[in-house]
Amino acid sequence: MSHKMILLVEDNADDEALTLRALNKSKVANKIVVVRDGAEALDYLFCTGSYADRDPLDLPQVILLDLKLPKIDGLGVLHRIRSDPRTRMLPVVILTSSKEEQDMINAYSGGANSYVRKPVDFNQFVDAIGHLGLYWLVLNEAPPN
Repeated sequence: MSHKMILLVEDNADDEALTLRALNKSKVANKIVVVRDGAEALDYLFCTGSYADRDPLDLPQVILLDLKLPKIDGLGVLHRIRSDPRTRMLPVVILTSSKEEQDMINAYSGGANSYVRKPVDFNQFVDAIGHLGLYWLVLNEAPPN
């Protein structure tokens, strides 16, 4: 089983690179798996499609989930995660640039554990990612498997 792996679900290559750089700069050394759309995220989590050979017990410690995704949007991914007993308890952090209040309401109503708006300023973004890493990977007590 993996040790505190992060699943980053991000379709924008620039935001992906920025997030990975911020995690690195914040000294988050955990393994980071990147998937680029909602369907791929679900394939990864449920070991289907190109991830059919993946160990189903090797689940992420936290999922950083963008809302605006191709194929299946972030809220659809969140709904599927929460509706399956294997993934229901996984921490999901919505990491988005959306400033829409309704997106926040929908995310929390759908079971998101946290909603973080991506800051425009890189230093603020690094700080936000550093705090996320510290909280979800070090301080937070995950439920037992």
